[in-house]
Parts: sequence; structure tokens; C-alpha cells
Amino acid sequence: MRERYGFMAEFDDPRLLADAAGAAYREGYRKMDAYSPFAIEGLDEALGLARTKIPFVFLIMGIAGAVGGFLLLYYISVVYYPINVGGRPLNSWPAYIPISFELTVLSAGTIGFLALLIINRLPMPYHPVFNSASFAKHASNDRFYLCIEADDPLFDPDRTRDFLMGLNPMGVIELEK
Repeated sequence: MRERYGFMAEFDDPRLLADAAGAAYREGYRKMDAYSPFAIEGLDEALGLARTKIPFVFLIMGIAGAVGGFLLLYYISVVYYPINVGGRPLNSWPAYIPISFELTVLSAGTIGFLALLIINRLPMPYHPVFNSASFAKHASNDRFYLCIEADDPLFDPDRTRDFLMGLNPMGVIELEK
């Protein structure tokens, strides 16, 4: 037998999944994940997931892009190649606004997207949950899954299987890596 990844409980109702995730968190399990064909309100709190850092990354990169664009134009217009056009001051900041805005959007979008991929560990061409035929057939349609990983400090094969069976799932699937 190959190395065990964990156990996955299969549910047919989103409320049952959210309740099961909350029960598993209260029981002390921390290395677990839920799979659903649509977002379920309160599921992230039930799993004990922390707020994501993605919005902060977008904000910081947006500010960096705006400041970088403004400083680039200031350097070009005032220091590197100063040209007095129509008697205006060299630092005519209203002309810098469009480029600063564009660099705000470009840097926030590009670096934010890359951060999204890195934080979510994507692309992930293989995951052990796809070894389950039931998951492959139903996960994006009409079933809901709670997976407790074998890496969890509280994981014990018999105890975890019994715990998941006590949540009244349609079935419990053993996953191999």
C-alpha cells in the first residue's frame, strides 16, 4: 500500500459539510480542507482559516506602482531631460497622473496575480483527492467533501475514520498520496 494522504468524508448537503468542518475544528483537527462546487457561507470560519494576505499585496503593489510611476516621470522631466515647454514648471505633476494611475493598475494586477498563484500553491497539476473516483465525478457538480490530512498531529487512522463516520456522511474515502 502506498503512503496515506488522509480520509475524506462525502456529503450531499452544504450545511452538513459546514457543520462537519466546524465539528472537526472543535475536535482539534487543523490540517483539513473542504471541497464544494460553490462557495458556502461560514465554511472558512468553520475550517479555522485565517484571512488571506492577497488584498494587502495588491494594496502595497498599487502604492509602489503609483509612487514608482510618479518618481520616474519626475526624474525624466526634472533631472534627466528638463525642457521648459510654454513656461510651465519642470515639475508639472498633473501631467504625471495618467501614467502613475496606469502603473498602479499594472503593478497591482501583475504582482497581485503572481502572489495569488504563489500563496495558493498553483499551478498544482496533481492532488491526491483526484485519486477518488467519486470526487472526480461529483466534486464540481453535486457533492461536498471534507478531507482530514494524515499530516495532522491529531490524525490516527482508526480514530479519524470513526470520527468522520460519526458525522453521518454518505461515505468515507481513504486517500493515498
